Amino acid sequence: MGLRPEAGGDGGRRAGRSLRFVLGDQLTRSVSSLADLDPARDVVLMVEVRAEATYVRHHKQKIAFLFAAMRHFAAALAEEGVAVDYVRLTDPGNAGTFTGELERALARHRPDRVVVTEPGEWRVWEMMQDWRETLGTPVEIRADDRFLCPRADFERWAAGRHHLRMETFYRGMRRRTGLLMDGPEPAGGRWNFDAENRKRLPKGHRPPDRLGFQPDAITRAAIDLVEAEFGDHFGDTAAFAWPVTRVDALAALAHFVEACLPRFGDFQDAMKAGEPHLYHALISPALNAGLLTAAEVCRAAEAAYRAGRAPLHCAEGFVRQILGWREYVRGLYWARMPEYRASNALGAGRDLPWFYWSGDTALNCVREVVAETRARAYAHHIQRLMVTGNFALLAGIDPAQVEAWYLVVFADAYEWVELPNVHGMVLWADGGVMGSKPYAASGAYIDRMSDYCGACAYDVRAKSGPRACPFNYLYWNFLLEHAARLADNPRLTMPYRTLDGFGPERRAEIRRDAARFLASLSAAPEAHQGAQTESAT
Repeated sequence: MGLRPEAGGDGGRRAGRSLRFVLGDQLTRSVSSLADLDPARDVVLMVEVRAEATYVRHHKQKIAFLFAAMRHFAAALAEEGVAVDYVRLTDPGNAGTFTGELERALARHRPDRVVVTEPGEWRVWEMMQDWRETLGTPVEIRADDRFLCPRADFERWAAGRHHLRMETFYRGMRRRTGLLMDGPEPAGGRWNFDAENRKRLPKGHRPPDRLGFQPDAITRAAIDLVEAEFGDHFGDTAAFAWPVTRVDALAALAHFVEACLPRFGDFQDAMKAGEPHLYHALISPALNAGLLTAAEVCRAAEAAYRAGRAPLHCAEGFVRQILGWREYVRGLYWARMPEYRASNALGAGRDLPWFYWSGDTALNCVREVVAETRARAYAHHIQRLMVTGNFALLAGIDPAQVEAWYLVVFADAYEWVELPNVHGMVLWADGGVMGSKPYAASGAYIDRMSDYCGACAYDVRAKSGPRACPFNYLYWNFLLEHAARLADNPRLTMPYRTLDGFGPERRAEIRRDAARFLASLSAAPEAHQGAQTESAT
């Protein structure tokens, strides 16, 4: 790219010179590692390394998105006059790891110190601790101030609590930031409008056309590189349309606020075949990579409400996802790692079915979501929670395998956000640290919120037998299997009361149907399964 300067030729360190190491999800000009950048002396290091593309075999679109966004970010810095040492994946001598490339950069530039912003993932955090011990050059790790709740503040809030409820945290964050607040009270007199945000998409309703971004030459080169180097990874790149620059990310945000936010709340839980986006923002890859910040995203939604361009329940539902869930899961991740990932409260241990990769299943809802995920590296939160996640919960799939799948297939997936959401919210593997009850549901929920069931080989109205929707008997089987753990949960009183009314024959029928179906599931071929989840645990 013509962005790598020559190392200093004085044979020694330059006084006060810093090497600013910017990771691929830190593409924010104001990120703490660049806050006091001195273009006259400092060098910014950015690297494409094979280890980060393959510690799990990420969706091809995710790798292409990050490489394209990194290259654009590096070019923008260079246009400012910043010295950027950018190492491409196929550059001769590429060490293939963060540590290896940092060591090579230190030899090239001989800086007085390395400055880096804390990473989003525990494994990289451990790497950074090793750098302090082994590199022979001071390493300054700065807090990531792009989040609205510093890690230390969340840890203080979580201290001494077993159950960490998002709603309590969210209300505190509303007060802290002033978002959607009228003085000391929440706008509209309520904290949460979730009850208004559960509408099914009306028949014949057409969501707005979405803004996509045609790959430019830099992005096309990144896509071609990924197809050449990672062609056997999950996913396609033909539909790639993600914003990979700050300008395009802002355009995507503006488009969402204008065209989608006014109906987002109404239909945020809806699902429709052939309509993967509906009213969702589609900014999570840009937000999680740093092209947007949480503060500006929330302020944009609030401004639309204040200006009368979006109803309060829609703005609040969106702000809750960012200020509430996103900040909360990040805080929980750092407060409870590394022990958090090891829990398995429900003892789930079944292998991930092969259809999570292939889409080859008669379950139309799962088939639709897997196909959209393969094509776009995206599914919205209800598809993730109540289709692929709900099935994994009911079927008792091993949490580590489910978590590895979610980390692989989505363009916005990083362990800090993926692990708590899947481990705690989807699978209840943390035993209630995050959620007061498992998010288990029968086929009736999917039928109510989507049009998937009408084209399914199974009958969502049938409760038993080979043609019955498997979600139906798997749901009751799940409650039977875990009655000792869950029957006293106050939020499950109604389903367990219904279950108590089932006679021995009905219970035996549920168990037979569940055992028959679960025995029919095929896990990934051993060699391929191992490749998909390499080093995930």
